[in-house]
Amino acid sequence: MVTRLNPYLNFETESRAALEFYHAALGGTLQIWTFGEYKMTDDPAYADLVMHGAVTSPDGLTIFASDVPPGGEPPVVGTSINVSLSSDDTDLTPIWDKLTEGAEIVVPFEIAPWGDRFGLFNDKFGVAWLVDQNGSL
Repeated sequence: MVTRLNPYLNFETESRAALEFYHAALGGTLQIWTFGEYKMTDDPAYADLVMHGAVTSPDGLTIFASDVPPGGEPPVVGTSINVSLSSDDTDLTPIWDKLTEGAEIVVPFEIAPWGDRFGLFNDKFGVAWLVDQNGSL
């Protein structure tokens, strides 16, 4: 049996755009289910919003997202949690370059004092990311 811990991001109405963006950066498969598809609303304003979506990369990285359900409260945007991406054997530079398009770079992706390549950014959707690549690459 495998146990996984995956980030699940909540947006007011941007889940589709965010998932498509993450899919372009991570590759793999993109799955999106809407509130309308599952008859969760009769309101046309919610019908095409994402009830549940997932990007699963070829390496098995998975990120989930959803929009606010009908009658729900908008999420509070903040950076108290970072999505952490790390690797001991893969060059993360191409993923960093794609994910930081339109982002606020907090710490550039450079060699850190502990020898790893490390960086922090807030992506164009306001999601905070931490990227750490083992220094032996």
